[in-house]
Amino acid sequence: MINFRIIARVFGLLLIFEGFFMLISAGISFMYHENAASSFIYSALIAIVTGFIIFTPLRNEERVYGNKEGYIIVSGIWLIFSVFGSLPFLLSGSIDNFGDAFFESMSGFTTTGATILTDIGSLPHGILFWRSLTQWIGGIVIIFISLSVFPVVRSINIHLTATDFSGQPTDKIRPRIVDAVKRLITIYFFITLSEVILLIVGGMPVFDAVCHSFSTLSTGGFSTRNNGIAAFSSPYIKIVLTIFMFIAGTNMTLIYFGLKRNFRKIVGNNEFVYYSLICLFFLIIGALILYYAKGFQPAEAFLDSAFQVVSIVTTTGFYLQDYNLWGNLMIFILLVLMFTGGTAGSTSGGIKIARLLLITKNNRLEIKRLIHPNAIMPVRSDKHSIPQSTIHNLLVFIILYSMIVCFGSLIISLMGYDIITSFSTSASMLGNIGPGIGTFGPFTNYSSVPMGGKYFLSGLMLLGRLELFSVMVLFTSDFYKS
Repeated sequence: MINFRIIARVFGLLLIFEGFFMLISAGISFMYHENAASSFIYSALIAIVTGFIIFTPLRNEERVYGNKEGYIIVSGIWLIFSVFGSLPFLLSGSIDNFGDAFFESMSGFTTTGATILTDIGSLPHGILFWRSLTQWIGGIVIIFISLSVFPVVRSINIHLTATDFSGQPTDKIRPRIVDAVKRLITIYFFITLSEVILLIVGGMPVFDAVCHSFSTLSTGGFSTRNNGIAAFSSPYIKIVLTIFMFIAGTNMTLIYFGLKRNFRKIVGNNEFVYYSLICLFFLIIGALILYYAKGFQPAEAFLDSAFQVVSIVTTTGFYLQDYNLWGNLMIFILLVLMFTGGTAGSTSGGIKIARLLLITKNNRLEIKRLIHPNAIMPVRSDKHSIPQSTIHNLLVFIILYSMIVCFGSLIISLMGYDIITSFSTSASMLGNIGPGIGTFGPFTNYSSVPMGGKYFLSGLMLLGRLELFSVMVLFTSDFYKS
């Protein structure tokens, strides 16, 4: 039996947590003397009061629970956050209907970065801050789930096996999970603060620096300007954002080891090396294309290519120019990179480098097995032997991921969009990237999508953020059997 008292207790805590951040946004509105401050206060009151109402006291024997409650809690986090997170948009009048507000809120918390807003620059500072803050909060939740809830199964009472989803063995930072989470969040905060300082040094206004740092470290992509990062033309700012996007796409445990000067862990991590090589290879290819085919200056070609490649690989979704105008070859490269994602244990979306690396290794071994059918050749990652059952799960995930992208493309095309737009939008939403290719490329928004389509795209965002299985298991009849 599913213990809904435990679920209600967790959701109650989440709403109180969300209400606290709404009050911070209200403080920003007060600072700028904006009427939106009252909207945040009312929203916070609704969230906090609701949280206290559903917060359920538990008996000691109820504190241990199993995988069913865990799956509902993990999937419900983003739904709860998104529903209540839409209140500031509605009450402030920034968005005039729930469907659009829910889309914007879901896009924020899932760190997708797609928007329906047509004039971002006219929004109150408090709303702009809230949009970026939703992504930063989403990044914290992603780190907690990917590094804390999933891999260390027996350390807490949610029995989900993330290694089945990512295929990547996880280094434990410390035996006690609470201490590990505290350290990771501290690192997340420290890196965010570092980026804020560096952007301010580069001439970006303090408010913009804070909001863009929130969006960068969460690999979200929301901006405070209508033209996104293109509004800041400084090469220094491009370099800072590129570096921090790359960091955000890196496993947080590796960043911890880096800060501890344990560089062997980093250099010896196959996934990080593969991730770095992918970024380096494609940014060089992109730079050559922009230099020879588009007439960019060498430095500009390298910087713009590096920025856009890292932005897509890490699923941040920032943009400097309309890459739809960069030619078919560059568009094809960016479309392929939409499926990669960053490393496991980062805030990025997509398939993830770990899965691609292990499947690539398995494919090579399959060819060898044809030649030596009796040989035992396990797939290895960082000196760990990966069980064949995990490889099977990875194959299922990638096949299912591809099928959902194709199905999403079909649904979007039925709304009247061309196949390139439909396919790239489906891949972008499922990969939590934001902008796509074609109609919904850079400098455009999703306001023209029919309301039903916006809910469908929100569903793709949620599916991608929770890596498919965590959501899809809720729609099976076996899940609700005793």
